[in-house]
Formats: sequence, C-alpha cells, structure tokens
Amino acid sequence: MTDATSSDADPGLNERHRERMQRKKAIVDAKIEAAQGEGGLILVHTGNGKGKSSSAFGMVARALGHGMKVGVVQFIKGAMPTGEELFFRRFPEEVRFHAMGEGYTWNTQDRERDVVKAQAAWALAREMLADDTLGLIVLDEINIALKYRYLDVQQVIADLQRRPPMQHVVLTGRAAPPELIEVAHTVTEMGLVKHAFQQGFRAQRGIEL
Repeated sequence: MTDATSSDADPGLNERHRERMQRKKAIVDAKIEAAQGEGGLILVHTGNGKGKSSSAFGMVARALGHGMKVGVVQFIKGAMPTGEELFFRRFPEEVRFHAMGEGYTWNTQDRERDVVKAQAAWALAREMLADDTLGLIVLDEINIALKYRYLDVQQVIADLQRRPPMQHVVLTGRAAPPELIEVAHTVTEMGLVKHAFQQGFRAQRGIEL
C-alpha cells in the first residue's frame, strides 16, 4: 500500500499552483523590467549574527568568477591569519588583500594604537576607492572602527561617494552607523538565533577562522 500524494488527495492542487506561479512570474518579470539601473553599489552587512564577512568573501569569489579585480582591507583583524586571507593571497594578480588590524578591541586594550591602525587601514582603503581597475572592494569590520570613532563616518561616506561609478563596496561589522546605512544601496542585518560559541565551542577553522 502506498501513501497518496498531495495531488492525488486534491486533483486541483497542481493547477492552482501553476496559476499562482504564473501570476507571481508576471509580477517578478515586471519588476525586473523596471529595474534597469546599473552602477556601483554600497552594501552594508551588519547585525549580531554570524555571516557578515562570510557573505562578503562569497562576493569576492563571485566577482573573481566574472573576471573582476578585488581589493580587501581588514580592519581589526590581522593578529592571526584567517582562511579567507590564506586563500585569496593565492591570487595576487586578482586580489589585493591587506589585514591591517591587531586583533579585537578587548585584546588590544589600547585605543590610541587602535586608532592609528584604523587610520592606516583607511588610507589604504582610500587608495583602492580611487582605483577604477578594482570592481569590488571589501572593507571588513570597518563598522567596528566607525562604532568606536576610530574613523570619521562623514569622511568615509564622502570617500565612498567619490569612488569610480562602477565600483562596488561591501562594508561589514556589527553596529553600522545610521549615516552609513542611509547612503547604502543594500543593507543586510544578520540576526543571531543561536551560536556554537554559546554552547562552549571555540572558533573553528573554516567556519570562523
């Protein structure tokens, strides 16, 4: 004896589904037709959940797949090598990768030095933002530097707005300032539901590192 499928139980289910999908496709197609703008985007990944940097580096892989050159500046990070740094440094002709931090603020415990390091990282980021050969730039954990006012958010926004017209920029980190959110084209807030760290797991290679 076999279980009845949903369509067996309700012969009209497939037809109603097809009609709903036809209506949905018409709506989606109309939106796609209306969205013909093209240009460099500012994307912000923020929130307390995991995935902000992971998503950004997924976009690095995507950009490389399209033959784009990429620049990466990591704020805060740099005390230990990460998987993304070890991997993308294999492609020096396509990816300019700079880890400019010395570790999380609760480890460094030296605001003045943190400010100096953040300013140096931003100086390098500004050079990248003026380079029209770079199609994508990732400013990883810059939101933390903005949160602690290691950088001037208005200066950052001004430099972002002066970048080449087809250059995309992704800014990651918790607590993105409202001024940055206002000028961004796409903002994603990663929500925390649960995390392995809360269950006693240390940071894992290939997952957090």
